[in-house]
Formats: sequence, C-alpha cells, structure tokens
Amino acid sequence: MEETGTGRRTIRTPRAAGLAGVVFALLLAAAMVLVRLGIPEGPDAAAAPGFTDSVRRDALRAALALVPFAGIFFLWFIGVIRSHVGAGEDKFLATVFLGSGLVFTATMFGAAAAASAVLDVDHPAELPPVPGTWDFGRHFAFTLMTEYAMRMAAVFVSSMSVIGRRLRVLPRWLTVLGLLAALVLLFASSNVPWAELVFPAWSLLLSVHILMASRGARSRPEPG
Repeated sequence: MEETGTGRRTIRTPRAAGLAGVVFALLLAAAMVLVRLGIPEGPDAAAAPGFTDSVRRDALRAALALVPFAGIFFLWFIGVIRSHVGAGEDKFLATVFLGSGLVFTATMFGAAAAASAVLDVDHPAELPPVPGTWDFGRHFAFTLMTEYAMRMAAVFVSSMSVIGRRLRVLPRWLTVLGLLAALVLLFASSNVPWAELVFPAWSLLLSVHILMASRGARSRPEPG
C-alpha cells in the first residue's frame, strides 16, 4: 500500500494476485455451471439425460478435476491480499476473512467429492442409478455447494468489502456491490438456482480492479 496526496491508499498488489483471482473465478464458474448441467435438480432429475450421456459425464468429471486448482489459486489470492494489506488490517476482520476463505475452500472440495461420488456410483450401463443413492448424493453435493460453501463465501465477500472500505483501497461502488453480493449469497443461494455464480462474478470483478489499480500504480512516476 502507499498513501496518495489526498490520504487515499492505492493497491500495490503484484499482478499475480489479480491474475490468481481471475483464474480462480473462471475455474469456479466453469465448475459450478457444469455441476448444474451434469447433476440436475428437480423431481425428474434421476431420469435426466445428463446422467447417462457420456459426453456430459466426462465434461463434469473434467470440471470437478479443476476444482482443486481453483482452490489453489483462491488460497494464493487470499495470501497475497493479506500480505499486502499488512499491519493496517483489523485483526478481527482479518481473522474472519481468512477463516471464511479456508472454510469455503474445504466445503467446495467436499461438494466436488460428493458430486464425483454421484458419478461413480455403481449401476448398470446406460441406466439411471438406484433412486435413493442418486438422491442422497445429489442432495449432499448441492447442500454443500449452495448452502454451506456459499454462506462462507458471503462472509468472505462482506469482510473483504469492509476491510477494503476501512483502508480506502476499494471504491465505494465496489464495496456496495460486494455487500449486495454477500446478501444474495447468504439468503438466496440455496433457493434461487444459479445464484452461486454471484461469487465468481464478484471475484472476477475484484481481480480486474486489482489488476487495473496495480497497473496504474506502476505507471505513476516515483515522487522526487
């Protein structure tokens, strides 16, 4: 961080932080979309063609294989942000920020593992699985993703927005947008299909802002 003439700080985060956030957002969004398409919801989900369609099953497996890499980039993103916020961060908010990010990562890994288990359940070829087994695995995967992981994401977004506003490193519009995104993730993610995409969308927007701010900071001449 550095102070400007007006007392406002600018983000001096390396490009790696913004790039890690962009990659994380894209990987997470792709995984969420393919999970939605490969493991449908609704009363007729067990008979949906996506389960017996080998192309869609393979695409879902590929998406689930990318989830660990999304988690790695997310942890890198968190680490770089915290290292450059430094001593100026509020210890309480910093603990909430880090803790929610770690719990979110662990919960998304659990949701991916549950979705993978649904794909690998034993059943005759080209036939849907036993309804009880399918329903349990599908419900477990979606519960982890839309209820628990997204609520941790809401805490992460809100804490990041408050930290950014207190340190004056985020513009007001991005702070407001982050708080609105946190409300959607907290109250609508488990009831509104596709609402979980709000989190990667916010992460992408924040990462692009970091990249632009870092480029602007490097382009300014050093004070004499």
